[in-house]
Amino acid sequence: MFSFTLHGTDGEARAGTLHTPHGDVATPAFMPVGTYGTVRGLHPVEVERTGAQVMLGNTYHLHLRPGEDVVRALGGLHAFSHWNRPMLTDSGGFQVFSLEGLRTIAEEGVAFQSHVDGSHRTITPEKSVDIQWALGADIAMQFDHVVPGGADHTLAKEGMERSLRWLDRCKTRHAELQSDDPPRFPASPPQALWPIVQGGTHADLRRASIEGILERGPWTGIAIGGLSVGEPKPVMHAVLEGLAPVLPTGTPRYLMGVGFPQDLLEGVARGVDLFDCVAPTRNGRHGSAWISTGKVNVRSAIHRLSKEPLDPECDCETCATFSRGYLRHLFVTEEILGLRLVSIHNVRFLVRLGELARTHILAGTFDGWSREWLRRYHLRGES
Repeated sequence: MFSFTLHGTDGEARAGTLHTPHGDVATPAFMPVGTYGTVRGLHPVEVERTGAQVMLGNTYHLHLRPGEDVVRALGGLHAFSHWNRPMLTDSGGFQVFSLEGLRTIAEEGVAFQSHVDGSHRTITPEKSVDIQWALGADIAMQFDHVVPGGADHTLAKEGMERSLRWLDRCKTRHAELQSDDPPRFPASPPQALWPIVQGGTHADLRRASIEGILERGPWTGIAIGGLSVGEPKPVMHAVLEGLAPVLPTGTPRYLMGVGFPQDLLEGVARGVDLFDCVAPTRNGRHGSAWISTGKVNVRSAIHRLSKEPLDPECDCETCATFSRGYLRHLFVTEEILGLRLVSIHNVRFLVRLGELARTHILAGTFDGWSREWLRRYHLRGES
């Protein structure tokens, strides 16, 4: 039910197809984040019309509200959110480790205080897998120990080694759920479990992590975590460059939490296939739109009389229909439609960027095209 076909490469950049029970995913691909089972502010049909092929759900947040049992009772995450394409859930690891002062880390798992109601809860590797199984996503992620971006070697090694030990527990629990007789959830669809490479910014730890993961394989996909958490961009690029030669060629590679336009292209150039980030809708809600020549501040007075679309090169519904002047008006008057229209554009912008990258990889022109694209994007800055 889960496989990956590699169609072509250009340097380290790859074009492939990920096959899942809910459909195929052409890569490279950006995956919008639906934290609570929805891409914030957007109807699932609108998300589908952006060309998005996969939507993410957030294990931590869905566990707190409405609870995985509610989602399961209402048919699982696909039916609950009315998204019939592939879905991926994160493990909740990043969220619980971000609760500085509200969580306690132990080998068993992470005890934390809910930011919603103050209740005390614990997520273990087994609990994370249980939640994701109940949610019914196509792809579940292992529960991992996430360290800060500037973590020293000692702390990063602790997180990497614990993540491998937790991977063993996640794999065991996932296998138990798949073989339950009678099944715990009779209607559960097939689900893949993906491991996460950790190790901070330390090349030796990253290599040790991937070696440990491959020893525990095989896997239908491998994620790269713990990046874009405050480290300089060149450091992130160096980590990806070190991983590209040692990651299995026939396995999709998912860079977690990375999704600004320049980061997507830099990641593709270093062998990454899948990306996700909340940035498109978060920026959209604040009136910041990505375009092919930089960024546009929709609120700026210079757009008051503009009849131009946000981006003449974009084929999204927002750019095909509305002017910059109208969009600015919506933000000035605090109309919700403005937030939604710019969010639609930003999601489509990243999805389309993945589509363009794929076209150029298959044509053997990715390197020159991506360099010129990035040059144009950085040239003007924000307008």
